[in-house]
Amino acid sequence: MKFVAAFLTSALLAGTVHAATANPDASQIKAAHDLMGAMQAEKMMRMTAGMSKYASPDQRKQVMDKVIKLQPEFVYSKLATPVAKLLSTETSLEMTRFYQSSYGQRVLHDTYNSSAQLYPTQPKPTPAEQAELKKPAYLKAEKEFKANEQAINHETFVLLKEVINGK
Repeated sequence: MKFVAAFLTSALLAGTVHAATANPDASQIKAAHDLMGAMQAEKMMRMTAGMSKYASPDQRKQVMDKVIKLQPEFVYSKLATPVAKLLSTETSLEMTRFYQSSYGQRVLHDTYNSSAQLYPTQPKPTPAEQAELKKPAYLKAEKEFKANEQAINHETFVLLKEVINGK
């Protein structure tokens, strides 16, 4: 117990736990909701469902049918609170801005529409887009986002299980 308390204290002092919030406020949830919309999280749900293992092809088809019928707003709303607990408001806002940019749209298109790759590649940014990607606000947000990307994917999987179980 002392170790956990010492770790949390040191992490708080180092500023690495600032984004995690047990009870996010309305502005954090709205920022996370907007981020899920900008990321087209309904496609992330489909991708998660498609990569999951199933007992039979029939079960896979049933799950995919359920996921395809989901309204995008349902996915955004359900993921907003868990994502708000993972990311700071600033990160959500900055990453929303990124995914709404022309370069961010190309990244999303490649993410959701490319075939499986051993070494995924990013599209080439234009010089103007490269300048945007070097801004301190974006670099800070990208670092926090990347650090929590697995947790966001996990929350997507948790939502998928809820949809499968009819909750």
